[in-house]
Amino acid sequence: MNSERDALLGEARNLRARQRIPEALAVLARLQALHPRFSRLYQERGHCHALMRDGPAAIEALREAVRLNPTLPACWDMLAQLHRLSGDMAQAAAAAQHLAALEQLPSRVVVANSLLADGDLESAEEVIRDYLRQDGGNVGALRLLARIRGERGAPAEAEALLKSVLERAPDYHAARLDYAMALLQQQKHQQARREAERLLAHDPNHREYLKQYAAACIGLGDHEPVIDLYARLLADEGLPEAEIADLRLWRANALKIVGRQAEAIADYRASLAARPDSGVAWFSLANLKTYGFTDDDIERLRAAQARNDVQDMDRVYLSFALGKALEDRGDHEASWRCYERGNAVRRALGRWRPDVAETCALKLKRVFTAAVFAERTGWGVDDPAPIFILGLPRSGSTLIEQILASHSRVEGTQELTEIGRYAGELCGRDPDCGLPLDPEALLRLAAGETRALGERFLAETAVYRRMGRPFFIDKMPNNFWHIGLIHLILPGAMIIDARREPMGCCFSNLKQLFGTNNQEFTYGVDDIARYYRTYLDLMRHWDEVLPGRVLRVQYEDVVEDLEGGVRRMLAACALPFEPACLAFHETRRSIRTPSSEQVRQPIGRDGLSQWERYGPWLTPLRAALGDAVTGYRG
Repeated sequence: MNSERDALLGEARNLRARQRIPEALAVLARLQALHPRFSRLYQERGHCHALMRDGPAAIEALREAVRLNPTLPACWDMLAQLHRLSGDMAQAAAAAQHLAALEQLPSRVVVANSLLADGDLESAEEVIRDYLRQDGGNVGALRLLARIRGERGAPAEAEALLKSVLERAPDYHAARLDYAMALLQQQKHQQARREAERLLAHDPNHREYLKQYAAACIGLGDHEPVIDLYARLLADEGLPEAEIADLRLWRANALKIVGRQAEAIADYRASLAARPDSGVAWFSLANLKTYGFTDDDIERLRAAQARNDVQDMDRVYLSFALGKALEDRGDHEASWRCYERGNAVRRALGRWRPDVAETCALKLKRVFTAAVFAERTGWGVDDPAPIFILGLPRSGSTLIEQILASHSRVEGTQELTEIGRYAGELCGRDPDCGLPLDPEALLRLAAGETRALGERFLAETAVYRRMGRPFFIDKMPNNFWHIGLIHLILPGAMIIDARREPMGCCFSNLKQLFGTNNQEFTYGVDDIARYYRTYLDLMRHWDEVLPGRVLRVQYEDVVEDLEGGVRRMLAACALPFEPACLAFHETRRSIRTPSSEQVRQPIGRDGLSQWERYGPWLTPLRAALGDAVTGYRG
């Protein structure tokens, strides 16, 4: 992609050198449609306008270049000259000051910064590593390397680099902010919040520190204070429209999670007022599941989707939003085409490989035998507090969580990432799918190590438990991969497999857009079908080697007989029956999953047959599922 980008930039430069300025500008317009955040295209546009003696247009282009990439010395130099020519000496002096600051830095650090800003990560890393061979103690260069490694998908390396920087320079606040971001990227929310608090102690009103603190709070499930914090940030005057759009969106998300839906809708609409074609804001309205799109909304969605300059993820968001809007109107064929289009683009952006998941399941089955567990009887921490609800997304797990969290002795938390992180630390992670590479490593744990890991889980999850209840829920669906690890370190924990009929479950996943880098197996018919089959296969194995260890709860059974299902779950958890569990929709708590608004309503049967309205387009799904269509209960 960058080769095409650089070729277009080279073409524009050649045309400018031959004084063919209008043609050069036309090439740059094409380049902008493809790469709107490429700073050097705006620098080149500034050169073109300067040659045409259009000072205001040149200044506008150069300002956009340095907004995207502040480490472009030529841009600052031209801006200083153009502002002097126009008589704006204050702006000229400011540009000259920026230029002078860059000239004080080592040239290779400036070059690496510039490459990073334009997404040329490999080249940026080569340049900065070359520089560090001569000046290995330069904390600014080490911070830059950490940022590059983080952008290249190595947050643990970024964390380690930034930790070393802060040991040398504890008052390097920009590095501490990056450090907090690296911790957040790895779901180390409590540590990230501590770093944000340290920054805020230095500067209580710093907007980026406040945003980082808010992000850490959200990760820890503290949504109420975040709502007010975003309102405080929005109160400042003169904010750019882009920042207003982001703050309104983030505040709306928090309002949605705590159940203040009307206010959430108002903020989503305010976000759209600031950024009318924001795909994520449109999708967020659709993801409420209860929002009714107007005719005008649908026309705006269609117009936004039809634009040629829409970025890939915006196109994905818009496709899923329009799919939901058309589904609500009963236009199922057009709705399916939207979901199909959104899935195709999203799948192309991901790295999911079904063969990796299938290989991982085979490794787990080979490693975790009945004998392995028998030999380790009595290991780990025999604490009954954790209740794990796992399975596939969109399988009724949020309903089960809401039912259990309505009990006076159970606290609902969220989809916790600790178990997956421990598996990654011990077994390594597949770079594409995040699944364990070497499950056999778990067999090398000694009894004391399994106990320590169980104690670590209880300690690290304590921050999510605020109600003092004896039991708490971890609703991470992907933990079905880690049942072996869970049993080794927490043999007293309850494990519930939330299972849903495959056609309904897979269809519900195909029409659901998940967060960045989450559940990437859901964006293709073959991918989700193979994943469902792999899940069934692995769950059968856990049932064979740990008979009776996992309670299977069939979503359809709970819908058909709520009280019977509730009593069965409570009995398995050794909890007395409480009527509040039947009135689960009246329980007020934060819910982060796509089903948040649905479980705030009484149970209904609509979801059981929803997929049938799309039956004509789901024949490939049925074929890919094979015997799972009828054998899913076994």
